Amino acid sequence: MDVLPLSDRQAITHIWSLFSAAPAFHRKLILQGILSQCCFPQLSFISSQIHQLVRIDFISALPTEISYKVLSYLDAISLCKAAQVSRKWREMADDDIVWMKICRQHIDRKCTKCGWGLPLLEQRRLRAATRAANAAEEVARTSPTNTPVVPVGLLSYITEDEVRAPSEPSTPSATGLKRSADDSELSSDDRTSPAKRSTPSSLRTHTKRPWKTVYSERCKVEQNWRHGRYSVKVLRGHENGVICLQASDNMIATGSYDCTVRLWDLETLQPLKTLTGHSRVVTALQFDSGKLISASMDGTLRIWNYRLSTPECVSVLRGHTDGVLALHLDGKLLASGSADSTVRVWDYERRECKVFRGHKNWVNAVRITGNGRWLFSGSDDTTINLWDVESGDLVSTFTGHVGQVQCIIPLPSTMFPSETDNEPTSDGLPHYILSSSLDNTIKLWHVPTRTCKKTLFGHVQGVWSLAADSLRLISGAHDKLVKVWDLEGGKCEHTLVGHGGAVTCVGVCDERVFSGDEDGEVRVWDFGAL
Repeated sequence: MDVLPLSDRQAITHIWSLFSAAPAFHRKLILQGILSQCCFPQLSFISSQIHQLVRIDFISALPTEISYKVLSYLDAISLCKAAQVSRKWREMADDDIVWMKICRQHIDRKCTKCGWGLPLLEQRRLRAATRAANAAEEVARTSPTNTPVVPVGLLSYITEDEVRAPSEPSTPSATGLKRSADDSELSSDDRTSPAKRSTPSSLRTHTKRPWKTVYSERCKVEQNWRHGRYSVKVLRGHENGVICLQASDNMIATGSYDCTVRLWDLETLQPLKTLTGHSRVVTALQFDSGKLISASMDGTLRIWNYRLSTPECVSVLRGHTDGVLALHLDGKLLASGSADSTVRVWDYERRECKVFRGHKNWVNAVRITGNGRWLFSGSDDTTINLWDVESGDLVSTFTGHVGQVQCIIPLPSTMFPSETDNEPTSDGLPHYILSSSLDNTIKLWHVPTRTCKKTLFGHVQGVWSLAADSLRLISGAHDKLVKVWDLEGGKCEHTLVGHGGAVTCVGVCDERVFSGDEDGEVRVWDFGAL
């Protein structure tokens, strides 16, 4: 405009003023008339100008709350791509409230939208917190000024309650609700965690960890699971075959044909203590808040205080007339299955023992569910029985296996995100249970209808043991193999090879699989150490 003569500038300005003062209908007529008189180069120029003018940054234009709501519908990959658009988009795409929603959709469960699930990694955080707490106590004890020194990372873990919080704000505030994964009050689980119990109040602290970091850490572990990337360590120490194992917060216990129970440090995988007292093979183990319960073919169950420098047996439960093959603890109730074909439920609170008779052969598996109301038992007679614990009545019998039933586990509802009725019933009865048998199969049972919904084939010899978390199933069999299953799809994702003898017991914990065999070895398959 500056280079034009004054008369031209005035004419153009007059045209603009007329256009701006005209009503909408007249504006359209004026534009149509101008466009009809334009040549192709001028139309091309108009097209390029319009292309830039109609590009609206809706994230910046919309109210902040609506922009956050829009971003919360993106998956993790799309959200990372959105963060590369501009600084404004990155600021909003990296906001904690957005990643918190993604974490709660995926961590410790399978997402109902994409089918993905991420491990909780609670045990890793607990181990790290315990190490930090122990280091802090050691420094405080040896420091001449007794000044507390708080290591970085102390108590910097998210708990299951935080991930599974039932509700969160539907839309974030204008400030973005900058909440970190660890910048919150400790949950009830934290109050009983080893780190919390062993850490003085003056040493407790929080380190803020963005939810995006939490997601990224777990995504790396899940990628290792998906692609079968792991490291293996072998624990040796038993003089005979390993028949059972159990993992706790910071250690793993193994029972063997050599009549001993060995404790191993879960972080260093070094032997800690050996528990002796049983006169025959140790068949089952379970931790319980500072105590360890063991079952044996000598017909007894022993309760150990393993935290002492020299572990001691604090109680011996006698009642079975033959070897005890299985046990399961739920609150104040302890169930045990025996070679005498009976199941016993020991009630600590009432100091009584109920006997359940109905099986015709050895009882190899027991499981209490529904807050102590229901009891499942599996036997060499190839059946699975469901009992009412209070009345002692046999509710129903599941038939379908043609070999001895070796293991029973109820399944968490997060294992089937596509199911609409997978939550436990009002009476606490689970919708699904899994069983393994020496007929080489694993069966998925729908409990309300007492029907077998799916049979998993893959092992070529009897399946001795099962373990499951909220994302996957692990099985160990006489064919010396450990298999990782996607239960919803019914497919074997990975086969872990290396055992020299039959795999008698398996366990799973976030990023680790534990397995023991008849050669006396315990293998730790670590999917999170790479």
